[in-house]
Amino acid sequence: MVYLYDAVLVVSFGAPEGPDDVLPFLENVLRGKNVPRERMLEVAEHYRHFGGVSPLNAQNRALVAALQAELDRHDPPLPVYWGNRNWRPMLSETLAEMAAAKVRRAAAFFTSAYSSYSSCRQYREDIERAQAVVGPGAPQIDKLRVYFNHPGFVGPMIEQVRAALEQIPAERRAGARIVYTAHSIPQGMADNCRYADQLAEVARLVSEALAHTQYQLAYQSRSGPPQQPWLEPDINDVLRVLAATGDTRDVVVAPIGFLSDHIEILWDLDTEAKALADKLGLNMVRAGTVGNHPDFVRMIVDLVDERARALPKAALGKLPASHDVCPADCCLYTPSRPRAV
Repeated sequence: MVYLYDAVLVVSFGAPEGPDDVLPFLENVLRGKNVPRERMLEVAEHYRHFGGVSPLNAQNRALVAALQAELDRHDPPLPVYWGNRNWRPMLSETLAEMAAAKVRRAAAFFTSAYSSYSSCRQYREDIERAQAVVGPGAPQIDKLRVYFNHPGFVGPMIEQVRAALEQIPAERRAGARIVYTAHSIPQGMADNCRYADQLAEVARLVSEALAHTQYQLAYQSRSGPPQQPWLEPDINDVLRVLAATGDTRDVVVAPIGFLSDHIEILWDLDTEAKALADKLGLNMVRAGTVGNHPDFVRMIVDLVDERARALPKAALGKLPASHDVCPADCCLYTPSRPRAV
């Protein structure tokens, strides 16, 4: 039987790799969005704080290399390609490379574990535009399902949060608060997807596996105008509340909404939130992300096999495994105008 795919495409956000990349990159990200320019320049300073280089592209290269090593042992072995929405290598460039290599059909792995317009549908739209640029020779691209509740994602997150908890003195560990974080999105976007439900489910799965009842979900990295409602509470507001109640001394911040320690982790959590926690007298420990954990890399291969061979879907918890083919109205988002103040 002929295997359904002849390649795997890793699809990611993209990131600047030098000071001259920062503004063009952010202009790509924010094109057509209702984000004040002052906010864009503020975010640009976050990148410049780290020399204008986000670690995201390097982290993706490491993931691609680990995935290629795993797929070299696969039957059949498959090549891995990588394309970004907002910075080089751009999706149109990668699809042109795939077309030149006679790739017919590829399975696309998105570097987001959850459903929303910005983490799923927008990527699919970008792939369609890249296919149009390449023309008739462009490969067919099948997006793999979201994997928030796959054991290969949840298991490594349990390990990371456990390791963070173990950094807290044993006699205080049970009283520590775990605060799970993810990128905030506009409420109008959240209303048309299961993003918040999926995040809450991962937080529950990880906490139950650790037998730790003191936890909650928070958000970070919002970028819209203040008049527009986004998912809350913000991580910094949560830290203020925890400090004000006086019942919490230790906080583990676990960024379950992210796959790697890129700029929104390094700045929003390791810099801003940590500085606030120190000021408030809270001992904040940040849990790691899944990165290229071997179980996570094997999960990607399993997702490809699951789709290619119509295998049963692995999923933990109360929510079902996600669909393979997105419905026409899946994760729709029509940006609303900010409320008047």
